Amino acid sequence: MQKPFELLADFDRRARMGAAGLPAQEELRSYWSGVAFILRGQRYVAPLDEVHEILHLPGAITPIPGTMPWVRGVANVRGRLLPLIDLGGFLNLEEASTLSGKRVLVLELGDIFCGLIVDGVLGMQHFEAETYNGSIPASVPESLRFCMAGSYLHKVGQHESEYLVLSLKALASNEKFLQVSPSIAVA
Repeated sequence: MQKPFELLADFDRRARMGAAGLPAQEELRSYWSGVAFILRGQRYVAPLDEVHEILHLPGAITPIPGTMPWVRGVANVRGRLLPLIDLGGFLNLEEASTLSGKRVLVLELGDIFCGLIVDGVLGMQHFEAETYNGSIPASVPESLRFCMAGSYLHKVGQHESEYLVLSLKALASNEKFLQVSPSIAVA
């Protein structure tokens, strides 16, 4: 007859022989997340921490006389007046043909509170950090370069899409962006 310790040791040995091995350790990847959107047919992504909210384009927009053409007006959003900016118009991109499907990226950085009208929102996207390219593609118009922060490559199977990183912080600190009226000079 086996002693209790020998019995436990035998039981442990048999259990280990029948046990499945641990799974292989997978390589951990680093990801960057942002809100992807479409503007005049191009895919962009804004850093997640720079987008306060995403809205449908409000039905009632009140125009503001004496403002730049890219200032579409204001809308009442939950009791707060939200200035609406046509982002494509501000960036001198070709005009979109329709307002249907438009969305609003709400920007709230310091004293800046406004809605940026874009052609569509693709939602939150996660990009592998190693797909980041810090250079701005030559195809990017000059009017956009001040707020560009490189690009990411989004891979799904064999399909790859380039997303240009648009910095809303750089946009909000731009003197031209703050100049909403031709008659008011920014100090």
